[in-house]
Amino acid sequence: MTGPVGPYPGFLRDFAETRGFLLGRPSRIQPTPDGRSVLFLRGPARDPVLGLFELDVATGETRELITPRELLGGATEDLSDAERARRERMRITESGFTWFELSADGRQVLLLLSGRLFVLDRNSRRTRVLVESTDKPVLAPHLSPDGRCVAFVRGHDLWVVGVDGSDPPRALTSGGSEDVMHGLPEFVAQEEMARHEGYWWSPDGAFIAYAEVDQSAVDRFSISDPAHPERPPQHARYPRPGRANAHVRLGVVAVGISRAIPTTRWIVWDDAHFPYLARVLWDTPKAALTLLVQTRDQREVALLSADPSTGATTAILTDTDDAWVNLDRTLPRWLPDGSGFLWGTERSGRAALELHRPDGSLDRVVVDGPADLLGLVHITPASDAVHVLLGDAVSNRLLRVPLTGGSPVTLTTDQAEHTPVFSAGGSIFVDARVAVDAWPEATIHRAGDGVCIGRLPHVAETPPFTVNVELTTVGSERSFHAAVVRPRAFDAGRRYPVVVFVYGGPHSLMVRSDQRHYLLAQWLADHGAIVVSIDNRGTPRRDRAWERAIKGNFGDIPLGDQIDGLFALGQRFPQIDLSRVGIYGWSFGGTMAALAVLRRPDVFKVAVAGAPVVDWRDYDTHYTERYLGLPDENPDGYRMSSPLSYAAGLTRPLLLIHGTADDNVYAFHSFKLVDALFRAGRPFDFLPLAGVTHQTPDPQVRASLWLTISGFLLSQLGDVRSPGGKVVQDGDLDDDLL
Repeated sequence: MTGPVGPYPGFLRDFAETRGFLLGRPSRIQPTPDGRSVLFLRGPARDPVLGLFELDVATGETRELITPRELLGGATEDLSDAERARRERMRITESGFTWFELSADGRQVLLLLSGRLFVLDRNSRRTRVLVESTDKPVLAPHLSPDGRCVAFVRGHDLWVVGVDGSDPPRALTSGGSEDVMHGLPEFVAQEEMARHEGYWWSPDGAFIAYAEVDQSAVDRFSISDPAHPERPPQHARYPRPGRANAHVRLGVVAVGISRAIPTTRWIVWDDAHFPYLARVLWDTPKAALTLLVQTRDQREVALLSADPSTGATTAILTDTDDAWVNLDRTLPRWLPDGSGFLWGTERSGRAALELHRPDGSLDRVVVDGPADLLGLVHITPASDAVHVLLGDAVSNRLLRVPLTGGSPVTLTTDQAEHTPVFSAGGSIFVDARVAVDAWPEATIHRAGDGVCIGRLPHVAETPPFTVNVELTTVGSERSFHAAVVRPRAFDAGRRYPVVVFVYGGPHSLMVRSDQRHYLLAQWLADHGAIVVSIDNRGTPRRDRAWERAIKGNFGDIPLGDQIDGLFALGQRFPQIDLSRVGIYGWSFGGTMAALAVLRRPDVFKVAVAGAPVVDWRDYDTHYTERYLGLPDENPDGYRMSSPLSYAAGLTRPLLLIHGTADDNVYAFHSFKLVDALFRAGRPFDFLPLAGVTHQTPDPQVRASLWLTISGFLLSQLGDVRSPGGKVVQDGDLDDDLL
């Protein structure tokens, strides 16, 4: 569909209510171990409540196994504060079933809803309640490898219950509290290390290794809802640079059958030198319990084997980096037969994959350039091959790489982004694909040759227009990836004002092979602007030197690269009017937007900064110290990276936006900048979003927010159709959304 050439009527409402046109598409996709079926979550196109579905690969028939309404008997879902925080860390905004787990034989499905734990038999479709809801709801449940038991966290302690329901739940730990948690990961493990697990079953199901997190010395933050002062504040521990982190240790308990609390055997390593527990591996019968630990400065990691019977550890392998060692959520991994483990490294200057023997010695380099290793996807059960994703900043491809000799087989060759999920048996994979010229789809493939054998059905709405985007590279001294979104009614003879959509920080790209990513940019461009995004140094998926160029200073190189890339785009495309440039970003992008208008008002005429970090001394330890070091050791880096340092010089329009319930970038960041600007006598605009977190899934909030952002930007750039005008406002937001 193409739609009208101007701003599409009703688009903001549609975009918000469909969650960017993703509702109704399969998510949390998981093939059964035998590859005969695929399970996934899905809801209606405008309803974020997800149900559980199953597709028969042979017939293509799909059935809904169960709905949240069936399990709750029509009652409303009740979320605990802990579950809300977990979903915030995992960026989950849907409700209903947001997670499920298959047993190793694929017969049973574990479900969690409203703090209650259920098991579903796939064949009979019968469900049974394993744990009822109490004032201490169930968190983080996981089946044992043999499918006979389920472990979970309740009341800050680790519990276990049999799947057959013959015995009541019993505790495996005691003494858990808000300050000392058993079986849950600490904040930085979830937010920065991509470790969402706090305990791990042994391969035989006889033991569990669990993390004890003592956060009593960590700063205690509180969030109150200014719109509801009668509600008590929510409290959380938040570690700040140079200050106390949580102390984490790893214990092992026997599951057994005794009603008594079992004795914990503590695993011992040099946690003064390696305080971060980054990964725990205990899923391979022929491999030891294995830990990946990291120094606080993140320049060194060590892989340790542990003896659960004594608690002793032995170093297998260490790796160092002068700047920092990146953590890969898919690595390290033991081969299923225990003959070695896979290890990621950037020693060559690019992300590579190595195979090491059990003693840590190098067996061979599996993947090393010219493209970056983006992640390990699957290891064949025979341990003779691995499936990996390789790629660059704008696309990736799936390869099957033999470990015993032979040439790699490329299973995807198109210019797209692939997220494949394999069956445990390795016979099929489901590929969630996005591309710059196509909407998302999920297809089923044979693992051996990659041939497509089916598709997962969706009920999502199709966006009303395709985006007019060009992905390009610009720059002479260095090459920047850039995306240029032009109005659908583009006139090559005109000069257009420019809006820069920016992120600019580690771990995230703004230039992607994903058409849906540019929908809001297209809506904004259709008002009479050109919207551009540029990925500067410090962003991922280039090489080691590119990513680590920002070490010690967030302020200079990212902003300088954005300006260099912008000027290069202006030279390439004469329709870009560099005298009328606005900028918008959220989170790290909000920091970039604020720095842009504060430090370079000669380039940027207006900025909108959403949820910005304005003082890096108040962000979390693991992220901030990785790049800036400790505040006392790098005071200039912290100062130059902070918008507070330049607040007194504001001369351009600036709109600050922040959710008051944000527990990632707390709202006091923006309040600090508001105070500095006010005291300096500088005019600015501030929009606090009462009760809103770092995400904005609420349709009314999201639609109104974008109307505000676009109106503020475009009204300052001139010669555009302002979203505040009658034509656009009436078309974009119904009365019930205003």
